[in-house]
Amino acid sequence: MKEFQTFISQFGFQTFVAAFLLIRVERKLDVLNNTLIHMMELIANKNINN
Repeated sequence: MKEFQTFISQFGFQTFVAAFLLIRVERKLDVLNNTLIHMMELIANKNINN
């Protein structure tokens, strides 16, 4: 918690919110990317088998 207070006091609340949201979005984009790769592999395998 102290790290957050230090970050906010040094860089500002807006920067803290932007960094927090970017970190959250990055995780979700990683999951989405992995899901899309898996779907493409499934579709490619289905096309090969047909």
